[in-house]
Amino acid sequence: MKLNENRINELKILQETTEYTFNDLELLNTALTHTSYVKGENRNTGHNERLEFLGDAVLELIVSEYLFINNPQMNEGLMTRIRSRAVYENALFDAARSIDLGRYLLLSHGEEHTGGREKPSILSDALEALIGAMYIDGGIEPAKRFILSFAVTFIEDAISTISAKDFKTLLQEHIQQHHMGVLEYNVISVSGPDHKRVFTIEADINGKPYGRGQGNSKQEAGQNAAHATLMMLGAIRPANTEGTL
Repeated sequence: MKLNENRINELKILQETTEYTFNDLELLNTALTHTSYVKGENRNTGHNERLEFLGDAVLELIVSEYLFINNPQMNEGLMTRIRSRAVYENALFDAARSIDLGRYLLLSHGEEHTGGREKPSILSDALEALIGAMYIDGGIEPAKRFILSFAVTFIEDAISTISAKDFKTLLQEHIQQHHMGVLEYNVISVSGPDHKRVFTIEADINGKPYGRGQGNSKQEAGQNAAHATLMMLGAIRPANTEGTL
C-alpha cells in the first residue's frame, strides 16, 4: 500500500509520541490496519494480526525479563500471576489511549461508525501489533524501551495489588519454594480497650522468630507480620510502597 502525504504526516506524529522512527513506514502502517479495513476495495492491503501475534510474545518476554531481574526472590507462580495482570487487555487499552493510538487506526466504515477507535479489543491488539512492528523494524531494544515506557507502572501496580491481597499466602509460598520449614503465627500481646484491641503477632519459621505485625484484628496483625517477614527474607523490596515485591 503506497502511503499518501497526509498518512505519512500522521505516522510522523505517532513516531514522535513513541520516540521511535521506523525505517519501514509501511510496516508501521500495517500495524495500524485493522482486519475490517482490508475488505472490499482495500482487500489487497495487509492487516495487523500477524504483527499482533508477534508483539504479544515480545511484550510477555520484556515483562518477564523485568520481573526476573528486578525481583530475584519472586517465585515462578507469582511472576506468572503478576505478568498476566500487567499485560491484560484493560492495561494495554489504557496504554494505547495514552498515546492516542485510535487516531491512527485504519478501520472499515462499519467499525468507524460503531466506535472502533475506542474499543478495548481493537486498541489493545493494535498496541501489540505496534510492538511487533518495532521489533521487526529495529530489533528488541526499541521495542523494549517502548514497552517499559508504559508497562513498568502496570507491573508495579500488579505487584502491589496481588501481594497486598494476601501476604500470608505469599509468605507460605516463599517458604515452601525454598524448603524453609514450618511457618507459625504467634500472638505476642493484646493491648488496648475492648472496643479497640491492638494485636501483636510474630511470624516464626521452624521456631525462629521473624517479622512482627500489629493490627486491630488477628488477621490484620498476621498480614503485617507476614509482610515484615517477607521484607526480612529479601522477598520484597522495602524501597517501594507497602505490598511491593
